[in-house]
Parts: sequence; structure tokens; C-alpha cells
Amino acid sequence: MAGQQFQYDDSGNTFFYFLTSFVGLIVIPATYYLWPRDQNAEQLRLKSLRRVHGRCLWYRLRLMKSQQSIVPTLKKAALLFGWAVFLLLAYKVSKLDREYQEYNPYEVLNLDPGASLSEIKKQYRVLSLKFHPDKGGDEATFMRIAKAYAALTNEQSRQNWEMYGNPDGPGATSFGIALPAWIVDQKNSMLVLLVYGLAFMVILPVVVGTWWYRSIRYSGDQILINTTQLFMHFMYKTPNMNMKRLAMVLTAAFEFDPRSNKEATIRPTDNIEVPQLIRELGNINVKKKEPPFCYPYSLKARVLVLAHLARMDVSEELEEDQRFVVRKSPALLQEMINVGCQLTMMANSFHAPRLVTIENCMKLTQMTVQGLQESKSPLLQLPHFEEEHLRYCISKKYKVRSLQDLVSLKDSDRRSMLRFLGEEKYDEVMAVLGSFPHITMDTKLQVLDDEDSNNITAGSIVTVTVTLTRKRMAVSSDISSNIDIISELCQGESSKAKTKVWQNKSKGAKKTAKSKKKKLTKKKATSAPAKTKQANVVVAPSAAGKEEEDEASDKGSESDEGEANKDSPSERDDDSDKQSDTEVDEMAGDDEEEWEALQQSIQRRERALLETKSKVTHPVYSLYFPEEKQEWWWLYIADRRDQTLVSMPYHVCTLKDTEEVTKKHKIFMSYKQDQNVIL
Repeated sequence: MAGQQFQYDDSGNTFFYFLTSFVGLIVIPATYYLWPRDQNAEQLRLKSLRRVHGRCLWYRLRLMKSQQSIVPTLKKAALLFGWAVFLLLAYKVSKLDREYQEYNPYEVLNLDPGASLSEIKKQYRVLSLKFHPDKGGDEATFMRIAKAYAALTNEQSRQNWEMYGNPDGPGATSFGIALPAWIVDQKNSMLVLLVYGLAFMVILPVVVGTWWYRSIRYSGDQILINTTQLFMHFMYKTPNMNMKRLAMVLTAAFEFDPRSNKEATIRPTDNIEVPQLIRELGNINVKKKEPPFCYPYSLKARVLVLAHLARMDVSEELEEDQRFVVRKSPALLQEMINVGCQLTMMANSFHAPRLVTIENCMKLTQMTVQGLQESKSPLLQLPHFEEEHLRYCISKKYKVRSLQDLVSLKDSDRRSMLRFLGEEKYDEVMAVLGSFPHITMDTKLQVLDDEDSNNITAGSIVTVTVTLTRKRMAVSSDISSNIDIISELCQGESSKAKTKVWQNKSKGAKKTAKSKKKKLTKKKATSAPAKTKQANVVVAPSAAGKEEEDEASDKGSESDEGEANKDSPSERDDDSDKQSDTEVDEMAGDDEEEWEALQQSIQRRERALLETKSKVTHPVYSLYFPEEKQEWWWLYIADRRDQTLVSMPYHVCTLKDTEEVTKKHKIFMSYKQDQNVIL
């Protein structure tokens, strides 16, 4: 460009500025994100969990990893080295002479600003005698002195200096390149071209291509796309999957194939150890020739999962592979649930996965985390409980078959039943049992677009607001009355919906309700469309409530008529006016309260969208799972009559104490627990 000059750094000063800035931009963020966190805090957290989780596999592996890992030390050493380089460069920059300074002729002549003309001339003569080339002085220094003298004595030069900072007038714009000049030296051209070509034509394309190739193979949940397609194929092919078939589909995932995942391994000893485990496990459909169930990697993964559920001992080499398979299984089951929900939403009723298939996925997740078969007693989740101890629990005297039954016992009966445990072991069992979750679910149904949000009719979009409250399962007889409710909630049964108030009516009331329902149906037959099965499920409670209101209004009208015969017409008019005024005031107050509640609910949801909640909730007590798992829950809407899923299960991953979830659907709500205790 005209009037501009580009020059490389011959002295190397600006290159150090560039290098210091570059190193600082790397070291400072890396220190913030990569510096190992306080190890003492993690040790204190593990120490606080030791009483309850001390026997868990993940806890023991975490302790061993914290003792043997040298990764934090290497991170600290690398970051400290980076800071040392950064500080060294900063010190180097601070010692560099300033190359670009503001031109000041008074400093060149060693004069104070504002010196008189006679003083300037006198000083110029003195410096000329000293630095003139004819007197043996330096020519460059003398040129600077002459330039400074001209700037202070020549009117034009003085104006140029005052306006442009240069006695010679405006100069060309200079751009410095913070690279040394030897880079563009002709002697080093081949070396520089080689480095540039290697960096931008080989290394950069390889890095970007490798990242892109790996990223397109995985979904957003870090599941292989091929695995998702495999799950979709088999769930579409088999809508109703039992637990055995589900385990086969799970272990056929490409995450366990060494050709698709480098973490998976096939060892030469598998040809000896895997058949031995197959003989011990029994019938696991080994002869099934359907691909990919017959492939070696799928068969090995299936055997390892089934051995984990049966709590069988395996060799050290297979134990490492088993931990890898078990660690991957919950995420794969979650992907299977997502695939099943997507097929439910877009497929016809014939090929849509049944509700039992989705719930079997959830149940298999629980079984995998707890290392427990479906037919085994939930009491085996507790420490120090073995198969031979269950006979004390299921005896006719106690009849304890679940954790809720064990909690509901009196302290004396519980201690008598668990007499095979010493005091220390008994205290540990009680501590573990007390750490299990006690979940209560509160639901609220509203039609937000209607004037009367509590009036639910056929075709209404019902907003279901569910509030989950998590407490610890206190080992006390005070909560024995709540055990049945907890069991119903955790099993996702619809029996809770059958204990409504309107079902406690007398037989006569039921008959009256039925007859009135028939009358109402006849009147509305011409205007109301036919109700679907889904609508019937929703409207049934609402219709029952409506019938009760009709009954109450009929009775009230009959009594009013009887009293009206006794009173005069004027008294009846006054009473009706007062009653109408009171009703109007009550309705206005209810509308205001409802509007305020609606606004508060909307504000809470907006704040929840902006908040970022941690997914670290409460650690799950799992004796045989190799990784720490947090308590997560599935919340979904289902049609139990047709055994179909109505809504996508909502994965509640942030439930510490209380969590509110909103869904818009028409069928009763139920939930199951994810990666937690089998209740």
C-alpha cells in the first residue's frame, strides 16, 4: 500500500513481545481449567462417605486411583514449567530497550524544554565540535544533533515537529512484523517452506480429519451412530422385549466391538474362559445364529453382563473387561430408551415398542448398577446379606421380602430377625438402609389456556406439574404407613390413582351418577365428538368429579325449593341477591389468587431455564458397580390400559431435595428410578 512500510524485526525485540503474549494466552486459561483441584476436599468427601459406601466397588477403586495416579503431578509440573517460561519471557521483555520513542530535540541536544535561541546555538556549537565527522566524531550522532538543531531553529522544521512529531514532516506508516528477519532470508527459505508445508498441509489436515471422523461416528450422547441404528432395528422388529432378549440387544452394541471401539478387547484366553462361564451360567442362547448376537464380541459382552448380574467370580483379565462392559451399559440403556420413545412417537401402534419394553430397559439399568438378577431378593443389595440369610427374613413370623418391609419393622423385631449380624455389621446395614431415598410425588393438573384451569374436559391440553421431594429413608416405625405409597410410586403402578375421594361414594350415589352421566351423554351427543381411549383415561376422574358437583347442585336446588315454599317472595329475592354478591366476590378472589399462582409458576420456570444445575445429586449405594453413580430418575406419562408410552421419559438428573417438572399430556403420571436402589 502507498505510504506504508512493512519490516521484519531485525533486533528481535518485538518477537519477544509476541512470544510472551502467545505463551500467556495459553498458560493462564490452562491453569484455570487444568490445575488439579484440592485433593484434600476429595479425600474429605470420600471420608464422609466411608461409613455408608466403604464396601462399594467404586469406592475402593477411587481410593486406589487417588493413591496411584500421577496425572495430577504431571499436570502441575507442566503448568509450572509453562509459568516459568512465561515469567522468563516477561523479564526479558522488561529489560529490552525501547526502540520506538517519541522524538524530542531538546533531549538530543541535552537541553531543558523552553531553552532560549542563544542557548540552543551555544549547545549546538559545543556538540558539533565534539561529534563532527571531521573532528573524529560519530556521523550518525552528528546527523541527529543537526536534525534537532534545525527542528528548534528553522520555522518550517519546528512546525513539522509540533504537528507530526518529526522535523521532516509526515512519514510513511510503519508496520512491524513480530518475526525475526532470518525467516525471510533466502538462505533459510527451503527450511521455512518445509516447516510451513508440514504444519499446514500435513499436521493440520490430519488433526482436523481425525477429529471429524471420530465426531461423526458418535451422537450427542457419545453413543456410536451404528449402535443407535442397531437398537432402532431390533426395537422396531421386536416391540415386546423380555429381559433376556433385551440383554442380547444391549450386548450387541458396537461399543463392545474392538473394530469400532479401541477400548474393547478380545483376548486369546477368551476361547477358554468364556465357554467355562457359559457352562456355569446355563442357557444363554449360545446356539442362536442371528447376527450380531452370534459374533464373538457380543457373546463375550453378554456373558460378562450375566456373570455380573449373577455375582460370579471371574479371572483378573476378564474382570477388567467386565468392568468396561458394565460401565458402558447404563448409557447404552438410556440410548435404548430414547430410541424406543422416538419409535413410539412416530410409529403406528403395531410396531411401537410396548411400555413393558421401555420399563424393562429401566429395570435392567437398576439391575446392572446393583449387580442383581431380576428374580433375586432386593434385600441382597444390603451389605453382609447372603442367600442363606434370606430364610430368616421370609419366615412366617416376619414376612420381609423388600426394603420397605424391613424398614416398617419395629426396632426390636428387626434386631431379632437380623441376629446373624454382629453389632458393627448391624449398624452398617442400618446406615446403608437409612441412606436410601424416600421419594414423594405431588401432581397438579391444570388447563392453562382455559378460564377455569381446574375444569378438565375432553380434548383439553392438561399441564401436569409434578413435584418430586427426596428425603432419606428413616429407619423408624413412624413411616410404616407410607411404605405402601413409596412402593407404588417406585414401581410405577397406577393403583394410586384408584384411591381418590370420589370412589368412596355409596352405591346409591354411584347409581345416580351413572344415570346422570347417561342423560348428559344423550344431550351432548349431537355436539360433542366421540372420545378416544386416551381421552377416556384422562376424563374419567374429571367426569366423576363433575357428577359429584351435579349431585350436590341437585340436592341444593331441591332443598332451596323446599325452603322457598316457606318464605315470602321478597325474602327469597333478598337472599338470592346476597348470595349472588357473595359468590361474585368469592369468584373474583379465586381468579386473582389463581392468576398470581400462574404468574409465579411461569417465573419459576423461566428462572429454571436460565439456571445451570449440577447433576451431582446423591451417590448410589452399589456394591458391585465399578463407577460412582448419582441418583437419577425417569418421569413419564403412560397409558396402562393400552400399555403404551404417551410422552418421552424426562430424565430428572438434578433432584437433590425438591424438583418440579412440567409436562403437557392427558394420562396419569408415574415414574421409575434410574441407577438407584431396586425398591
